[in-house]
Amino acid sequence: MRIHFIAIGGSIMHNLAIALSRNGHSVTGSDDVIYGISHDKLSEEGLLPSEFGWFPKTITNDIDLIILGMHAKIDNPELLAATELGIQIQSFPEFIASHSQDKQRVIVAGSHGKTTTTSMLMHILKKQKKDYDYLVGAQLADFDLMVQLSDAPLIVIEGDEYLSSAIDRRPKFVHYNPHITIITGIAWDHANVFPTADDYASQFDNLLSTLADGASVYYDANDPQLVDLVNQYADRLNVKGYLGLDGVGDIVASNGVEYQMHIFGRHNRKNMHAALLVTRELGIDIEDGLRSLQSFQGAAMRQQLIQESNPKIYRDFGHAPSKVRATIEAVVENHPDEKIGVIVELHSYSSMLADFIPQYAGVFDDVVAAAVCVDKHAFIIKGMPVLDPEEIKSAFASKDCNVIYDASSLRDLIDSWQQYDVLLLLSSGNLMGVELGD
Repeated sequence: MRIHFIAIGGSIMHNLAIALSRNGHSVTGSDDVIYGISHDKLSEEGLLPSEFGWFPKTITNDIDLIILGMHAKIDNPELLAATELGIQIQSFPEFIASHSQDKQRVIVAGSHGKTTTTSMLMHILKKQKKDYDYLVGAQLADFDLMVQLSDAPLIVIEGDEYLSSAIDRRPKFVHYNPHITIITGIAWDHANVFPTADDYASQFDNLLSTLADGASVYYDANDPQLVDLVNQYADRLNVKGYLGLDGVGDIVASNGVEYQMHIFGRHNRKNMHAALLVTRELGIDIEDGLRSLQSFQGAAMRQQLIQESNPKIYRDFGHAPSKVRATIEAVVENHPDEKIGVIVELHSYSSMLADFIPQYAGVFDDVVAAAVCVDKHAFIIKGMPVLDPEEIKSAFASKDCNVIYDASSLRDLIDSWQQYDVLLLLSSGNLMGVELGD
C-alpha cells in the first residue's frame, strides 16, 4: 500500500510510520515541525519530510490510505485535498483496529498507569516467549519501536481516552473492541476537551458499552467511581476487581514469597497485579509472571532514576494530578525518613486552567520542599492567561511552595536543594530546558 501520514511527527505516528515502512509499505509523511527523537528516527529510516509544512499538491490519487494525526487541524490543507479526492482517511487507532480485527486484543485504559501496565504486560509476554503485537505510549528498553505489527495472534494496546483525530472526536480506545480490558482508574484529565469530571468519566462508560458480551474487564477495586461504573455492566461482562499485590517499597509478596523489583510504590503494585491477572488469562502462571517482572526496569520517564546520589534524582512524566499524587506517594514510601523535594511543571493544557489546578490540592503534604514551574511562553502560545503565584499556591493548598517562571530561577532552586536526600521532577515537558542527572 501507499500510505501518507498527515502529522507524522507525533510519538505514535512516527513509530507507526516506521513499522509500516519496515513491513514493505510505501510511506510518506508531512508535518509543520518535527524535532527530537521523532526527527532523528524518521531521518534514519529515510522518512523525514524534505521540508516542513502542509503541501496539498502531494496528495494524489495513487495514495491508498491517509493516516491522520491529532496534531492536524480540521482545516489542514492536505486533509482537505484528501477529502476532495475521496482517499480513505483513518486515525491511527482506526488503523490499528482494522489491522488487529483477527487478533486477540488486550487494551489498558485508565487515567494513570496505562503506559506502565502495558509495558509490564509486554515485558512478561516477551520473557515468556509469547508472540504478540503491541502499541505503547513510551519508548521501552529492549523494544526498538513503540509499535509492532505482524501476523502475531495477540496484540496489547495502550488505550488512550483522548480524541482520535480532528475528524473523529471519539476517544481512541473505543475503536479497539478488546477481548480483555484493564481500567486502572478514573481521575479527571484533558479538561480542554472534557470540560467537567462527568464529561471525562463518560468516556469510560462509552468504552464499556462497546465491549462484546463476556469480555473480561479488570479494574481497580479501590476506585469508588470506577467500581460503580463497572458494576453497571456486571450482568454482561466478566468483571474482576484487583486491589494490588502485598509489599512495601520495591518488594512485592505473593503466596509467602518475596520478589525484589526495580520499580516501587503502591500504584505499581496495583499495576503489577492487573498485568499478572491478564497474563494468567493468557496462559502464564502468576509466579512466572512475577519472576519475569523482576527484570522490568520501567518505561521511559516513569520513576526514571537519572542521578543515583547527592541527591538521588527521579524523573517522571507526571502531567496530571492523579499521576503526580501517585508518584509522590511512591517515592515517599520508598524513601521513608528521608528529606524529599518535589518539582512539578505545569505543561499540559489542563494543568494551565485555573478551574482545573485545584485537583492538585495536597500533593505536597508529605514532602519537605516543593516547587511549581510555569513556562509563561507556553501560556502565551495557547492564548491563556498566565497563572499568578498566589493562585497556584492556593490551588495546590501549599502556601510554602515555590513558584518558578524561568530556567535560571529553577536552576538556582535546584542548586539550593542539594542538602535533600531525594529530588523528584515531574513534567510532560522539558523542565524549561534545565539538564539534570549523572
